[in-house]
Amino acid sequence: MTAWTTTFQISELRIGRARPFGPKGVPSAIDKQPATGALEAGALGLAGDEQGDPRHHGGPDKAIHAYARANYAIWRQDLPDKAAHFRAGGFGENLVVEGIDESGICLGDLWQVGGAVLSVSQGRQPCWKLNLRFDQPDMARRVQESGRTGWYFRVAEAGPIRAGDSGRLIGRPHPEWPLTRVSHLLYHDRMNRAALADLAALPDLPENWRRLAEARLANGKTEDWSRRIDTPQ
Repeated sequence: MTAWTTTFQISELRIGRARPFGPKGVPSAIDKQPATGALEAGALGLAGDEQGDPRHHGGPDKAIHAYARANYAIWRQDLPDKAAHFRAGGFGENLVVEGIDESGICLGDLWQVGGAVLSVSQGRQPCWKLNLRFDQPDMARRVQESGRTGWYFRVAEAGPIRAGDSGRLIGRPHPEWPLTRVSHLLYHDRMNRAALADLAALPDLPENWRRLAEARLANGKTEDWSRRIDTPQ
């Protein structure tokens, strides 16, 4: 797959309701189920979809979560004893996509998907719920370090989406920022000041990512990820 892939296919459309999750029963809608027929994509996501933690999930910048089906085979190779967990929907995605992965998606991309226009806002920053979801204590850290995070879409123009629809690239304002580069900067080449400054200057970057880049530039330190990726005791 290349950074210049211009189409993808939605093999599954998924939504979920918030329910108690894990030993402490925290609300989560990660267990999303396949939807039949078309669903309206609006500013806050797909009709009928919920988030268990609105502070960290959902909202206009995280309206629709997509994940590449091809990544599941790689996870099964990486963690063969957990292979049964790695199947479509495992990451709580709304769109299971084929024909593209994080290397072919750039920040700010505009995609015509069914009757909607979606804009790539950011890659997913994994949280500790994935550790429980996959029965793997360091799963969130593995997702973060691998770059196989999936990504979020904003809804630029509302409209219906259904399984089987194609995604067609209609605008790529930032071809220099594929999500693989973003992940490498955030989690590996963490204090590359020139790249951080360029990232912070992107006009449509979510504010939390802009603040992250600016904070690194100001204090020369990487933020503490432990509360996000380590399972609470």
